[in-house]
Amino acid sequence: MLYRENGQFKTSYRADQQIFPIAQDRIAILLVIAFAFIGPLALGNEYLFRAILIPFLILSLAAIGLNILVGYCGQISLGTGAFMAVGAYAAYNFMIRVDGMPLVVAMLLGGLAATMVGVFFGIPSLRVKGLYLAVATLAAQYFVDWAFIRIKWFTNDSPSGSVSAGTLNAFGWTVNEPHEKYVFVLLFVVVFALLAKNLVRSAIGREWMAIRDMDVAASVIGIRPVYAKLTAFAVSSFIVGVAGALWAFVHLGSWEPAAFNIQRSFQLLFMIIIGGLGSIMGCFFGAAFIVILPIVLNQALPLLAAPFGIEVSTALVAHVEFMIFGALIVFFLIVEPHGLARLWSIAKEKLRLWPFPH
Repeated sequence: MLYRENGQFKTSYRADQQIFPIAQDRIAILLVIAFAFIGPLALGNEYLFRAILIPFLILSLAAIGLNILVGYCGQISLGTGAFMAVGAYAAYNFMIRVDGMPLVVAMLLGGLAATMVGVFFGIPSLRVKGLYLAVATLAAQYFVDWAFIRIKWFTNDSPSGSVSAGTLNAFGWTVNEPHEKYVFVLLFVVVFALLAKNLVRSAIGREWMAIRDMDVAASVIGIRPVYAKLTAFAVSSFIVGVAGALWAFVHLGSWEPAAFNIQRSFQLLFMIIIGGLGSIMGCFFGAAFIVILPIVLNQALPLLAAPFGIEVSTALVAHVEFMIFGALIVFFLIVEPHGLARLWSIAKEKLRLWPFPH
């Protein structure tokens, strides 16, 4: 009964078009954001920030970018890791080659560089779709891997191919401690999540969803497939590029091209499938699942196997992790294609009608 919207009347179009039209949702989101800024700083330790919270936030941001392309526009992409790499290396080159370049500006410029690469590799989407488009974006992954390994200019002639971000300074704020990095990343995620939520509810967002549902019918009613598909690639690549810069500068500190290989692309694709295609909230559910599951397995498997005298190795944990991911992907594709976000929506609907039967 606490979740019902009885008595919440809309008296203007602006009120009716709010992101969260139900007051309980607005209050809950504000409480979650407030706790995200205050709770971990008061209760968290270095391990929580480095191993869980910072990777979770950055991967959530990258999943939002990929979900805009795959979930909202229906364009399958297997090159997300490549666009993350472009954002990371572009931001790195802006930092070292332009004196006095602010960190935040360099990351945003890295996102713009990823946008240009994403639009270029998104051009095949104008002629092909489905599996063929996935192969085209997969070509981007292999090309970018090759470029950052072979062309030494991108790594500032580093013999090993590894580069380092150095000390992070954002407008006079030295981002050095784990809790400072967490807050820095959280600010990016909150801003981009709100922008993405507004964007998918706008006119261009409705065009993306029309292209996803039936591109021929969308073109008949006046939607331009060229504009809709390429803008989806552009926005998606920009967000993913910024996430790649955050992953490199804030989470890793020093990195090489292998940090953004094909496994990263598949990991992000698994996130949006498990979390929910076409859902911003699902990106956070999927990222939380992907980040927390390996940690849980590392702790739980040895405890479960100890009574049977079975020694659990790191390789076994990795294999079990892959098996669970595969089983869950098949489960969600068959039983609930919209993932954990849909289960969350169903739970809210049941709560709205409780305690009455339905």
